[in-house]
Amino acid sequence: MVTYSDMVTLILVFFILLFSMSQIDLEKFEAISKSFRNDMIFDSYSSLVPLEHPSRNQETETLTKEIALPSMDDLEEKSSLDRLMQEVNTYLNDNNLNEVIAANRTDQGVELILQERILFASGEAEILDEGKPFLDKIGSLLLELPNHIYVEGHTDNRPIANYRYPSNWELSGARASSVIRYLLQENNLDSNRFSSVGYADTQPIVPNDSADNWSKNRRVEIVILELEETIREGDNQ
Repeated sequence: MVTYSDMVTLILVFFILLFSMSQIDLEKFEAISKSFRNDMIFDSYSSLVPLEHPSRNQETETLTKEIALPSMDDLEEKSSLDRLMQEVNTYLNDNNLNEVIAANRTDQGVELILQERILFASGEAEILDEGKPFLDKIGSLLLELPNHIYVEGHTDNRPIANYRYPSNWELSGARASSVIRYLLQENNLDSNRFSSVGYADTQPIVPNDSADNWSKNRRVEIVILELEETIREGDNQ
C-alpha cells in the first residue's frame, strides 16, 4: 500500500506539472524571450561584478533610444539652411524684389518662385524683356553662392496643343530651359551647377479652379540647393 501510494502521488505530481506548463502566461513568456534576444543583457553583465541598479540603467537606455535627439549633422544642416534663407531674403529686400519673387525654405534648400506674368507671355517660353531685369538680379545672387541650382517649370491644368508645345510637359520644360539659358548667357555661371525639369500641371500650389489660381500655378521655381545636396549632385555627375 505504501508503494502504491507513492506511485499515485508521483503520477498526481506529474499531471499537475503538465497542467501548469500548459497554462503559460504569454505576456511573461514573451517578455522573457525578448530579454534573452536583447543584446543589452549581455552588454550590461559583461563584467563579473553585477551593476548596482541594472534595471534602472536599462530603463535609461530605453528612454534614450525612444527620444529622437537631433544629431550634429541635422543641427548643422538646419543652420546652413537658415543662413542661406537669410542671405536670399536680404538680397530680395535690398533689391526690392519681394513683391515679384517669393522665397520659401524647403527640405532641399531655398526656392524662388517667379510667376508666369513676370517672365513669359501666355503659352510661350521666350523670356519677356520686362522679366530680364529680375533674372539679372537673380543671376547676381547666384554668382555669390556656390550652390547647385534646380530650375522647375510649372503650368496650370488647362491643356495646350500647338506645333511648338504639344502639351504642358513641353511648355513647362521649355520655360525652365529658357531661364537657365538666359542666366548662363548673361552671367559667368558654371553650367554644371544647373539642372532643369518640367512638371507640367502635376504640382499645383493652389487648386486649379479659378483664373487667379491658374495664374499662381503657372510659375518657374529656382531652387537653390543646400550645400550638402550640392555635394551629392556633384558626386552623381
